[in-house]
Amino acid sequence: MIFSMALLGMKTAHALVGKDLDSMQWKAGVSKIDITPKDPIWLAGYGGRDHPSEGMLHPIWIKALALEDASGKQVVLITSDLLGMPKGLSDRIRSGLKERYGLEKSQIIINSSHTHSGPVLENSLSDIYPLDEAQKIRVSTYSEELVTETLRLVEEALDSLQPAHLFVENGVTRFQVNRRNNAENSLLQQTELRGPNDYAVPVIKVANVAGEILAIAFGYACHPTVLSGYAISGDYPGFAQLELEKNYPGAVALFFQGAGADQNPLPRRTVFLAKQYGKSLAAAVERVLSEGMRPLEARIQTAYSEIDLALSTPPSMETLTAFISTASGYQKRWATRMKDEREQGLPVLTAYPFPVQVWTLGDQPIMTLGGETVVAYALELKKVFGQDLVVMGYSNDVMGYIPSTTILREGGYEGASSQMVYGMPSTWAATLEIEILHEFLRLAEQVGVPKVQSGLLPN
Repeated sequence: MIFSMALLGMKTAHALVGKDLDSMQWKAGVSKIDITPKDPIWLAGYGGRDHPSEGMLHPIWIKALALEDASGKQVVLITSDLLGMPKGLSDRIRSGLKERYGLEKSQIIINSSHTHSGPVLENSLSDIYPLDEAQKIRVSTYSEELVTETLRLVEEALDSLQPAHLFVENGVTRFQVNRRNNAENSLLQQTELRGPNDYAVPVIKVANVAGEILAIAFGYACHPTVLSGYAISGDYPGFAQLELEKNYPGAVALFFQGAGADQNPLPRRTVFLAKQYGKSLAAAVERVLSEGMRPLEARIQTAYSEIDLALSTPPSMETLTAFISTASGYQKRWATRMKDEREQGLPVLTAYPFPVQVWTLGDQPIMTLGGETVVAYALELKKVFGQDLVVMGYSNDVMGYIPSTTILREGGYEGASSQMVYGMPSTWAATLEIEILHEFLRLAEQVGVPKVQSGLLPN
């Protein structure tokens, strides 16, 4: 049974640094709920597993940080030890928060760590999991409970609002490796790593008026794929959160995933490596917390939109038929389903409503993208809006990989075949990067995020 631990008034001593912040006027509330499945359940992320989970390395959680500025405007950051929140569940959660608290989509971020050791969710990557009827029922029941518990989570966070101060700063750690440019099996022979990376560790500290830390929100852009077995865990982000909550008793550590779709933790495959990377990430956060952090004025602005991202022309019936005759596993299940749906006269998806979002907390911009976003998006956005920009992928709806134009052209898993994993009928159209980046320009202007450079985005 999913159960909760409300964190009302839990604190740990930590002195504020810098100038007098009495005028900041933030309010903050935080809560966490244990979402570890009670019974064995299929684990998400890998198509090669052949049976449900076996025990756990540590509990997994959903967590919420609620913020209110001096004018009374509120936002909620929800983080989770899950592979990714599919649109159906995300829409239900956000609709529930709108109905209960009047929160618009622009005021809610639902970010998933993308651990590959968490439970499968309903209507997410359905073709790759060979679930029997009992497992389908278990996944459906778990997903239903997750919606209910997430609504309760936010209620607890809002109910615990108290006067607070916010600070922000970037740290750094370097265990991510660009997996498209560095082969895992030859990594030990390489003398240098290749490909684009983003080693930033953005940290947001929330402290009460006495200077005691209430919450630590931190991120990194790297796949949580150290582990691939059958034990439930949050992978390296889970271990990082445990380490921080041990070192800062009473504080809640919330991990958010960045634009890490083409970044892997390497080497990997052992529990001790997952713990090592978790401690490395936690150490980067602790360094930031121990040094001077920039205070944020109590002012929130938000913007949100959903772009109709076009898909390319789907494969013909003849192509699908030929593919089915040679394919196996999830690829065969995908092609068979695509063919059956067309034979039934069902409409073929030609575009997808892709979520794009901008927050400003004081003068700190935060930009979120749906899907498994590759690192190129963070790098391009930081060129325009500055290196201190916080970029979150895997937010609000994880419907597939979001490759750059270059990766789309090059192909490979992220650019060409991953749409089958997510059940999409075809790859994205070549215009996706331009459309996404220009929408960020529009939303950033709407909430007053200044550009540090211009003319860098594709036309």
